[in-house]
Amino acid sequence: MSYYIDLFSPETYQAFSNSDRSTSGFRSRHESLAKRIVPGDTLVCYITKLSRWVGLLTVDQGPYKDGSPIFVTENDPFIVRFKVTPTAWLDLDKAIPIHDEEMWNGLSFTRELQLNSIAWTGKVRGSLVRLDDQDGEFIAHIVNRQLSAPKIYPIDEHDRKRMAIHTIVRSDKVVSVSVPEDTAPVEEPESAPDLVERESIRVQSLIAHIGHQMGMSIWIPRSDRERVLREWKDPDAHIIDRLPLNYDDTTLRTIEQIDVLWLRKRSIVRAFEVEHTTSIYSGILRMADLLALQPNMDINLHIVAPIAKREKVFQEIMRPVFTLLDRGPLSESCTYLSYDALREVGQLKHLGLLSDKVLDEYSEEAE
Repeated sequence: MSYYIDLFSPETYQAFSNSDRSTSGFRSRHESLAKRIVPGDTLVCYITKLSRWVGLLTVDQGPYKDGSPIFVTENDPFIVRFKVTPTAWLDLDKAIPIHDEEMWNGLSFTRELQLNSIAWTGKVRGSLVRLDDQDGEFIAHIVNRQLSAPKIYPIDEHDRKRMAIHTIVRSDKVVSVSVPEDTAPVEEPESAPDLVERESIRVQSLIAHIGHQMGMSIWIPRSDRERVLREWKDPDAHIIDRLPLNYDDTTLRTIEQIDVLWLRKRSIVRAFEVEHTTSIYSGILRMADLLALQPNMDINLHIVAPIAKREKVFQEIMRPVFTLLDRGPLSESCTYLSYDALREVGQLKHLGLLSDKVLDEYSEEAE
């Protein structure tokens, strides 16, 4: 038996709780990850925003694909599914915070960290990531014990603010959006602009290197090419000089400004925007512009940013302006990749033998 993470937002937690709890679904991009899971494995359920372990589901059947609504909603995106049996399912105020002392000190990926660290978040970055057996067994033990001898973890005002979601009712569907609060500008030291630019170029070159190793053609905006190639330092490095795409001029100008593109023959496979600034906005806006111009374009979009800006990325992606696009919410097409996650990918053995789908295991979705 193996253990895999099953992420729930507060909204999907409530919907699953109100259902017969026999089906757990995932987005289509999780299909390749789902194929590793077999009956008898355990889905360890974690609720985002609250950072709590909330349940255990035993896999009975799957994976299989089904587009019919699980929770009696239209346009259900969770089409990769498993039939499951809940062996433990906790009320929200009994779900165990990852910062609980026993939990924090018991997990391999938190016990060596300070409580205010965010370095652990990469371990719970996406659904169907496999947990180490010892971590899975430890969480299962604590969750099962909570069933028989429950301890209350009150939902405080801070938790409620993190859970806050706004629902917009349209004639064709109901969508959820976030309304980010204004924050004071961060004072940067005088040298920061140069440091920010250099780190951004490093990350661009890393993304280019990974794609090149996987056999992709690489596009970098003309203004960045010289600096990226200096950082890349690969004698075989090659950046294509012209995009082999048949789009109108406005669309092409938008695409050409995206920080990194991976192409296979004449098709864009993945697009990356590196966001190292405080606002975390310009790259997301460019991705939204692209989808507004070409609503039928089917490519994987990624916002790449430091782990400290993770929550800001999710807040911005779910702004109303990005959620109410005609083709559907940006959050369904665009995921977040941390710098640390990309560095992990860059260190994988035999990159040339891997599919670009390996990124799906390292990217995170806005819930």
